[in-house]
Amino acid sequence: MSSNDTTSPTLGRRTVLRLLGGAAVSTTALGGVTDSARAQSGSDLDSWFAQTSNYDGVVDETGRSTVTVTVGSQANGGAFGFGPAAVRVDPGTTVVWEWSGKGGSHNVAAEDGSFESDLVGDSGHTFERTFDSTGVYTYVCTPHKTLGMKGAIVVGDVGGATATEAADSTDSAGEGESESTESAGEGDADLDAWFENTSNFDGVEAQTGLQRVTVEVGSQANGGAFGFGPAAIRVSKGTTVAWTWSGEGGSHNVAAEDGSFESDLVSAGDHTFEHTFEEAGTYTYACTPHKTLGMKGAVVVTDDEGGSNAQVAEPFGDPGTERLGGIALAGTFGAMLASPALFGAFMWLKGESGESAGETYPKGKSE
Repeated sequence: MSSNDTTSPTLGRRTVLRLLGGAAVSTTALGGVTDSARAQSGSDLDSWFAQTSNYDGVVDETGRSTVTVTVGSQANGGAFGFGPAAVRVDPGTTVVWEWSGKGGSHNVAAEDGSFESDLVGDSGHTFERTFDSTGVYTYVCTPHKTLGMKGAIVVGDVGGATATEAADSTDSAGEGESESTESAGEGDADLDAWFENTSNFDGVEAQTGLQRVTVEVGSQANGGAFGFGPAAIRVSKGTTVAWTWSGEGGSHNVAAEDGSFESDLVSAGDHTFEHTFEEAGTYTYACTPHKTLGMKGAVVVTDDEGGSNAQVAEPFGDPGTERLGGIALAGTFGAMLASPALFGAFMWLKGESGESAGETYPKGKSE
């Protein structure tokens, strides 16, 4: 096992990389609308959300005049989710989408074209719509649709859309939850007891099949910026988990309960600590100064081998690109061939990397 702390590259390069990644995802998303008709009928939300990691049923929000959905919640390998992914409301309810300010620029675009927001990255920005007619309204974030950033509003009692109600998942919790946020499996530690006072723990988020997974340090939880987001993840053996500091909530660290890894105590935003998990098992950790507040986390490591999404960072020398995966990389190069501006930006990035080209990221001291 290996661990290290490091500081991220300059903001300018990271910003341009996100723009390139967004262009790539937009390019590949052009052909990905064939499943909208099925989801719009209200009969197959499971199929609509097949690649959406934070979908675990339709959350019942009936009886309320206004319902809020977060844009840029932690899902799909980063801040690429709507939270909750699917909600049920009464006819006449106003749904307010509120931007978290994370994950780059997002929008809210109905698959049937009935509503669409601006593409925005600012925290606190809102977009709202009142749903007067009964039906199922599916929507996406256009740049991040292929990553699984999808949502649904179920208005009224629509037949066929109740098969995976969140209440049903709650009733069967003793038999195991959905794959995206599953309960601790056989051989896992008692995570419910570990997270007893952790406000943002709602199950183990599946992140298996990836070589690199990101967890935010200082996410909003436990009465302030005192959380790890997600609190608990399930990864494959050989996966590297990268904890990235939000810069909020004061100084935090990442300290394993069994002493197998521990980061520096840091308050600066964009600081990164990473650890590669080479053995299967359940690893619990905490932020030492804020453990009593509930700032705890867990990594559940399975026996299957990890994937290869980390390789997408190699041409750029920046780890932020691994979230986009191989699809985004292919889309980026395709877009660059068609756009002189994108190709020029890529060449600028390669020039900025200078002597670091060919080196393994991140660089930093080993613990």
